[in-house]
Amino acid sequence: MSKERARRRAAREAERERAARLNAERMARRSRRKALVRGLVPRPVRFARQGGLLARRQRAQNGVVALLFLVVQLLAWLLWSSWQVSLAVFVLSLLFVPVIVTLAFDRRT
Repeated sequence: MSKERARRRAAREAERERAARLNAERMARRSRRKALVRGLVPRPVRFARQGGLLARRQRAQNGVVALLFLVVQLLAWLLWSSWQVSLAVFVLSLLFVPVIVTLAFDRRT
């Protein structure tokens, strides 16, 4: 009886070792494949945003300027049905936005 138990235990251990070896080979293949793909595919360039108080303030100001620009364009489109007037408002807005930004937010440098 104990010889039979020992033989079964040896068979189980051999099976466990074979499964561990196959798993290790599979993981090695997977890591080689990942390394190969990682080498072929370029990594995307990440642009880090500035996180300071001044950068946040400037982002907020730029958002306000863009929103006001869009509101002016929308109002011009709604109030005047002529596309010439809308185009003139657009061109004048493009010309005056830098001036208004410089005066309102003191961005001279």
